[in-house]
Amino acid sequence: MTSLGDYEQIKLEQEGQIAILTLDRPEKMNAFTGKMMYELLDAFDKTDANDDIRAVIVTGAGDRAFCAGADLSEGAKTFDYEARADTGEAGRTNKIDIQRDGGGRVTLRIFDSLKPVIGAINGAAVGIGVTMQLPMDIRIAADSARFGFVFNRRGINPEAASSWFLPRLVGIQQALEWCYSGRVFPAEEALKGGLVHSVHPQADLMTVARAMANEIAENTAAVSTTLTRHMMWRMLGASHPMEAHIVDSAAIYSRGQTEDAREGVMSFLEKRKPVYPVKVSDGMPSFFPWWDEPEFDWIGE
Repeated sequence: MTSLGDYEQIKLEQEGQIAILTLDRPEKMNAFTGKMMYELLDAFDKTDANDDIRAVIVTGAGDRAFCAGADLSEGAKTFDYEARADTGEAGRTNKIDIQRDGGGRVTLRIFDSLKPVIGAINGAAVGIGVTMQLPMDIRIAADSARFGFVFNRRGINPEAASSWFLPRLVGIQQALEWCYSGRVFPAEEALKGGLVHSVHPQADLMTVARAMANEIAENTAAVSTTLTRHMMWRMLGASHPMEAHIVDSAAIYSRGQTEDAREGVMSFLEKRKPVYPVKVSDGMPSFFPWWDEPEFDWIGE
């Protein structure tokens, strides 16, 4: 594997067409800090900019934890950003930085990712350790993993935009029961509740994650995958299916004129593996990102 950055609390490595992002504080059960937040933001900037990367796997170092939540070493002032503002630990430099939830900055950055994101949840995942997973596209878990939306038991509240993500993933009733109680629950319950896609023996977890990532990387067009990711996620908040129809139509009209579409059809007819030439870095349709275009209605390129 090739290292893609010099980080202190995470690792970012490239393996073929896959990036593997590892939360790397195993002695602290990969607990979340301000430093980790900034490193994660930078890592997703790198994976977005690298056309050779087709999917990102996020996991934790060691066998004990994916991420055991916020680092509580600051004791009573752990969640008091004002009290910690002069320590520099959180990396917060102004009033807006001080007031913004760091977990939310991470989940919003993952939400904006141009590449599919697979969570390989290898152990304990509580607090931000579970909410940072929510904007990941597919989550698979080790059979030893445990999850907990423990915020109410710490005198705070769910963060990381989880009040938007969680009910959309698992339904409002399940989301509220997990958050009201703050209890820690096993991987099988996470599977039953729809939080994870599948549960696997610890030793098989990364093999399964790599297989999922490679299935995407080896068989699909990069631009099509990026469009699909954002069409699906952003339509969760649409008020009418016509919003989806408008974007679908613009995307099909645009993509249908590309070398990717021609290659997709011809490789199928010729019974060979496709080689898609269009890159995310310079081949996205002109209407992307459509959600930043207030007048976007119907676009034909």
